[in-house]
Amino acid sequence: MRTMGLDVGSKTVGVAVSDELGFSAHPITTVRRTNLRADLHELTRLVTEQQVDRLIVGLPLNMNGSEGPRAGESRKLGDALADHTHLPIVYWDERLTSVAAEKFLIEADVSRKKRKEVIDQVAACLILQGWLDSQPRIEDE
Repeated sequence: MRTMGLDVGSKTVGVAVSDELGFSAHPITTVRRTNLRADLHELTRLVTEQQVDRLIVGLPLNMNGSEGPRAGESRKLGDALADHTHLPIVYWDERLTSVAAEKFLIEADVSRKKRKEVIDQVAACLILQGWLDSQPRIEDE
């Protein structure tokens, strides 16, 4: 059972997937956004290629927990993707994941140019890993 995590931005979507056991998230790509139809086509291709059966979409909440315009855009793409793929979707609080991703990449001594290329993937990975870590495990029950 593989899960895909998405960090939805206005220009790009960072994509990460879990391992088959659902223990760890791995960044796979960044999709450049053009229009909803093209975005859905590319993300659906990745869903099929990665054999995904669930989607986790980062929801950029305000610091007070309310939803702003960016959250609405994430929901719009997430809902369209869920309708298009018929997969269950979970919205996950992504507050400060981009900041955490940037800090992680700086500490790993990744160049500024390379950080720009992979930051959305790393943010998607953090979103997905946060959700995976919140799920009960069989040994926990």
